[in-house]
Amino acid sequence: MNERVYELRSYEGYTENIFKNKVKMFNDGDEIGLFKRLEFNAVFYAEVISGSRTPNLMYMTTFANLTSRDEHWKAFVNDDQWKTLKAMPEYQHNVSKINIYLLHPTAYSDI
Repeated sequence: MNERVYELRSYEGYTENIFKNKVKMFNDGDEIGLFKRLEFNAVFYAEVISGSRTPNLMYMTTFANLTSRDEHWKAFVNDDQWKTLKAMPEYQHNVSKINIYLLHPTAYSDI
């Protein structure tokens, strides 16, 4: 049985400017670099461009199993870089809603 898990996260913003602030946090604040350093195995980072849940930053990561996922997120929230980044005044209140979906590959999946 394949224990691999994919985590799809969506970060909605109240307004376009607040959404852009979250994207800035990801890019200029180097949240993406933190994911790389902690080996989150990103599948993609994207902006949702249409639909009822916009503006929206979405990304997917993958882990060997749920235990690995939980360990990675524990390392993330305890990381000094994250603690500094999330405490910065310019990045406060830049998400209105977070949706998290855990997905598993099917038996016939190549990934």
